[in-house]
Amino acid sequence: MESSIIFIFLSLSLFSNNCNFFSQVHASKYNHEKVKFKLIHRHSPELGKMSGTTLGPPSSSRERIKQLIHSDTARLRAISHRLVPRRKNFQVETLRSSNLVELPMRSAADIGTGQYFVSFRIGSPPRKFIMIADTGSTVTWMKCKYKCKTCFDDRIHHHERIFNPKTSRTFIPIPCFSSMCKQDLARSFSLQKCHRSTSPCAYDFRYSDGTKVLGIFGNDTVIVRLTNGKKIKVPDVMIGCSETIFGNFHDIDGVMGLGFDQHSFAVKAAEKFGNKFSYCLVDHLSPSDLVNFLVFGEVDDSTLPKMQYTELFLGIVNPYYAVNVSGISIDGEMLAIPSYAWDLKSGGGFIVDSGSSLTHLVEPVFNQVIAAFQAPISKFKKLSLSVGPSEPEYCFGDVGYKESLMPKLEVHFADGAKLTPPVKSYVIDAAEGIKCLGFVPTRWPGPSVIGNILQQNHLWEFDLLNGKLGFAPSSCTFDD
Repeated sequence: MESSIIFIFLSLSLFSNNCNFFSQVHASKYNHEKVKFKLIHRHSPELGKMSGTTLGPPSSSRERIKQLIHSDTARLRAISHRLVPRRKNFQVETLRSSNLVELPMRSAADIGTGQYFVSFRIGSPPRKFIMIADTGSTVTWMKCKYKCKTCFDDRIHHHERIFNPKTSRTFIPIPCFSSMCKQDLARSFSLQKCHRSTSPCAYDFRYSDGTKVLGIFGNDTVIVRLTNGKKIKVPDVMIGCSETIFGNFHDIDGVMGLGFDQHSFAVKAAEKFGNKFSYCLVDHLSPSDLVNFLVFGEVDDSTLPKMQYTELFLGIVNPYYAVNVSGISIDGEMLAIPSYAWDLKSGGGFIVDSGSSLTHLVEPVFNQVIAAFQAPISKFKKLSLSVGPSEPEYCFGDVGYKESLMPKLEVHFADGAKLTPPVKSYVIDAAEGIKCLGFVPTRWPGPSVIGNILQQNHLWEFDLLNGKLGFAPSSCTFDD
């Protein structure tokens, strides 16, 4: 796959005005250019072509929704474990680069950490890896062979992709005695043991589905291609060399960290290419020639309707991106939802997550939204998907169904912005002959999650310097 595949999620941590780890970046000769990655959805035929994979198109539409629900369940568990107080010691420093890097995306595989994949080139000389693009992860890591002599021998025998840092002349291990290992990387699960001064900084990741990943941290060079075709180097990107993996991750080579953190690839690339990144997701059922993409830099939005902007908050549900939702309306009438459900500081609020498929609403919000849909969906025969726990509760037969029969849903933000998704993004095709409301209840207290299906057919721009989230309807045409 020549294009980069990124799982975008898009689960992104919110930017606040007191985030402090952007370093100053000066204008460079790549000013006004951009880098675009192609994001590949887990159900894309493109991923199904890989030998031995369980990715690609599911056997049926019912199996498709079952896989998405299974992934969402693990995803929500991970989000609920990451509720943290707002950090007070971060301040955004001036970022002056206006370069742009764009990456095309398609939706991808389910391991409980993301839905989209990207092609990623790292090392000197560079090697290509197929990575989950995860806005819920801060560390970029890949399957690796550093000191372990037998790790991944079966994959190497089948000519599969394993990173060997000893063959990269730009790989530099991070020392375990360094302050970066002992302090900066402590929240990234670095281990504090340091047997020798020459030992590398080790980590032990535990994912919510039980997967365990062990390895060492280092820095290396990532190669990206500008949309004019020129390749450039992004040096000193922190990566994880994972030698031991217990659990999932059979189908992929690693994870690209797109969450908000000073060491994540998202922040590193944004610093170099315009201080912002964007992504656009097409309908999961769209023709294969339509592509999701991820862009670092300034996107040309001249062909789009006017972009709306709302405040982006960081550090509340770390490392995800949070927004200040103030209400939901149905056919223009605001629902009677208690104000505490929107409060980011008291355990409520909303995050924008490309790694979740359905939209998860805490019970005080979910109950009001579902009540508003009861009358229009009562005209249709109630059905059950029978795909396991956490499935959508409100499904019905599609005989006689028309989108015009469904009410208009709008998400209102505190500063006046308003998201108006198409009906197909909240009344979804769940199985043959079955429609479902694309909302799932989740416990209060906790954040609600705007999933990637509700985000479809929009361009989403994450302005990390100014702490803003922009969005506008888009066909997501991959135009360099």
